[in-house]
Amino acid sequence: MDKYKEIAQHIKEKGYVVAFTGAGISVDSGIPAFRGGQGLWEKYDPMEYAHISSFKRNPEKVWVMLREMAEVIFNSSPSPAHLTLGELEKKGFLKAVITQNVDGLHQLAGNTNVIEYHGNHRWLVCINCSKRVPFEPEVIKITPYPRCERCDEALKPDVVFFGEGIPMREMIRAHDEVSRCKVMFVIGTSGVVYPAADIPYQAKSKGALIVEINIDSTPFTHSITDYFLQGTASEILPNILKYLE
Repeated sequence: MDKYKEIAQHIKEKGYVVAFTGAGISVDSGIPAFRGGQGLWEKYDPMEYAHISSFKRNPEKVWVMLREMAEVIFNSSPSPAHLTLGELEKKGFLKAVITQNVDGLHQLAGNTNVIEYHGNHRWLVCINCSKRVPFEPEVIKITPYPRCERCDEALKPDVVFFGEGIPMREMIRAHDEVSRCKVMFVIGTSGVVYPAADIPYQAKSKGALIVEINIDSTPFTHSITDYFLQGTASEILPNILKYLE
């Protein structure tokens, strides 16, 4: 029996599937991973441009990087992998997506229960009064940076910068989904960014089957992964969906 069919069988028998996704799932959408050849961290030192203290000290400088990031996100669209996860939810198998990504593509692909561990770049938040507004594409043109209409302080994308904590609400929601999870897809993540990387380990400790889809092996592969499917999620996920039709 081929692996895809086997995994589909497990999904049918066990139910409650949760997907845990990282930057790899969005590469096919035109968003390079932060690390690696095309990544933003090759061009911008994260401690200089993506630390909350840098933003507070010099929002104008940090907005140079944020504009570039926003343009990439606004020009992206869901990959076949995102769309397949949307289909899996529609069919009643996938119950939640826990993502480290900030691109909002899971929602565009039809997923409704998305836990955004690191926030969402399609929203802006005021660092002073916490007012939250949609990040419209025309905001990119505002110089030196967009300001809060309520208190005139700098707006920043509603994402977790270095030096900031994971939102408590998202941690609680993720913990709740992990406790119910019977099959976890681990997709396109290096498994080295904590505390997010702990999520698959928590799922495994509660008895979940771990299906990992990655280009390269990760710390999960030889420790907790039950099925390692090497390649892109855009190639692999539709093959699993075929057996669930």
